[in-house]
Amino acid sequence: MRLTAFTDVSLRLVMRLAVSGEGELLTTRTAAGMLSVPYTHMAKAVARLSDMGLVEARRGRNGGLRLTEKGTRTSVGSIVRELEGDGDLAGCEDDPPCPLRAACRLRSALREAREAFYASLDTVTVESLVTPPARSTLALLRPE
Repeated sequence: MRLTAFTDVSLRLVMRLAVSGEGELLTTRTAAGMLSVPYTHMAKAVARLSDMGLVEARRGRNGGLRLTEKGTRTSVGSIVRELEGDGDLAGCEDDPPCPLRAACRLRSALREAREAFYASLDTVTVESLVTPPARSTLALLRPE
């Protein structure tokens, strides 16, 4: 299974915010530069993660991004599940729809595989992703 670029950007942001020092607030633009992501992609990730309650985004002079307590403790599986959704991995309902869809077992096998993938990520928290040596690498990132 391959994650969308949106999920990848979102996970990178959550990981970088998890190692931010006390009082260090990154702007969306700074985070985009640090993680080598276009600003518009980062802005969309910030908005979605904010809606999910994982990132707090404050505007203004003293504003910036902060990972919430929920964001630190949440499982990677729940983040990925929320961002990727429950769509089919195969194009069974594309236009034109697959002629095998009525009798095919592939869709259910792929659905089970996706759930196993998510279940394996449910055991990983954001907090566990940023333990050394990842922590120091993430903390040293600077805008390009």
